[in-house]
Amino acid sequence: MSNRREFILGLLTISALGGVYPALADPQFAINGDDGSPVENFKMPVELDPAQLAGVVWKGAKTADISIYEFFDYNCGYCRKAAYELDALLAHDPGLRLGLVNNPILSLGSVQVAKIQQAILRLNGPDAAYAFHMKMFERHGQATGPAALDVVRAMKLDAHKIEEAADSSVVADVLSRQAHLASNAGMAMTPSFVLAGTGIMGWPGKQSLQDMIAAARKCDHPACK
Repeated sequence: MSNRREFILGLLTISALGGVYPALADPQFAINGDDGSPVENFKMPVELDPAQLAGVVWKGAKTADISIYEFFDYNCGYCRKAAYELDALLAHDPGLRLGLVNNPILSLGSVQVAKIQQAILRLNGPDAAYAFHMKMFERHGQATGPAALDVVRAMKLDAHKIEEAADSSVVADVLSRQAHLASNAGMAMTPSFVLAGTGIMGWPGKQSLQDMIAAARKCDHPACK
């Protein structure tokens, strides 16, 4: 990306957002990950409903009965693992819908890539933005603005227009709002999720997530008491 100062300022703005709803020390539900360890979870305040966010990248049927939101960072190793396994879940569960929300907390490069993702969403739509999302996680090495533009060119998209849109105030505002919600909810790790009104910290594993989705269908919670 050309304007490094704007990206640094954007990163500082996101990093300065303070959380006012930290995740609870005592979990709302007894949930274990695939490795048997407890999964931290908490009730999401209704005023922090991610359904109200702009810039969510959706994948899955619009008429799905279960929606799950992932708050992620393009430089997060567990987000890479989650991307593949969530994509597999979506392929086999027509009733599941995934909403991707940027939470670029790990590096300046994370902010740069998130801006490019949002530009693709605005200019080319959700299918292209999701394809970019998966291709970024297929890459090896650090996720940066220049690396993201390489992916854009490989996708045969207009890199000049996308870079220009990525530097817009509209994209900066959308990313700020997404990061603000994640910060206020206390989502200090990536990935984190929201399912059935519950915040879930970290990647629990594919089977654990499937169990939570099944419980949400049964009792409208990620675990049925």
